[in-house]
Amino acid sequence: MASEDQTFPVHYGFDFSAMQKAWVQNRKGHRLRGGSTITQQVAKNLYLWPGTSYVRKGIEAYLTVLIELFWPKRRILEIYLNSAEFGNGIFGVEAASQRFFNKPASRLTANEAALLAAVLPAPKRYLVNKPSSYVRARQAWILRQMSRLGGASALQTL
Repeated sequence: MASEDQTFPVHYGFDFSAMQKAWVQNRKGHRLRGGSTITQQVAKNLYLWPGTSYVRKGIEAYLTVLIELFWPKRRILEIYLNSAEFGNGIFGVEAASQRFFNKPASRLTANEAALLAAVLPAPKRYLVNKPSSYVRARQAWILRQMSRLGGASALQTL
């Protein structure tokens, strides 16, 4: 939540503010930026094909509404964490935790969890086992956001 979707506990599948910021930035020709929520990413990763098109985005929006209607937030987050790609053939936070830290995800430190989250925008370009200065800076930002959101206790509200 701290890295991908800080309003996850309170939105209903869409963060319209983030979507508008992404649209404005992309329209100005800046580096492409996404505005997708965790729920939208779950819909895309579980049910849709890679790539972008208005058709795929429309189906993603429909699936996002259904997921938000029928799944509790805790389940959405669980599916997201179990389907996120952390590198070539490494799917899910448990597999990533075992691969990179030789321990179960339940025993990750905040620093390790933030490092995993730091690579999620592009896990084939940003590497957990060889973090660049960008990944380290993103890890530090995520740690600050985790603290600002209330740490692990923020998950108790889901």
